[in-house]
Amino acid sequence: MKHLKKTAIALAVVILVLTAAVFVGNVNVHAAPEAAGETVSTQQDAEVDAAAAAVGPKAIAAALAIGLAAAAGAIAMGMAISKSNEGIARQPEAADSIRALLMLGLVFIETVVIYALIVAILIVFVM
Repeated sequence: MKHLKKTAIALAVVILVLTAAVFVGNVNVHAAPEAAGETVSTQQDAEVDAAAAAVGPKAIAAALAIGLAAAAGAIAMGMAISKSNEGIARQPEAADSIRALLMLGLVFIETVVIYALIVAILIVFVM
């Protein structure tokens, strides 16, 4: 169990570092057309090209955010259900209390995943 926690923390740190690298790398993803020797036909074409260039890193960052949250949420839910089943097996008379606390815990875990989804949507559409 301790090994799993250390692995989960290490994975979370790696994902966060990669996400930060995507954001830092988003500053100069593509060279401007003038710098490459190309001519820009209109200002609107240049704006469309700049917007299209910024979508890739945003999509990667959003995918990492929601993927990490979904994976961590699934692991947490599995552990919570496993422990509640063990508790009910040991003390069947406390099944109702354990089940109620399990549902409350699962709601909190799912809330974190929904927050991550909102952050991913904000990354794609706002930033």
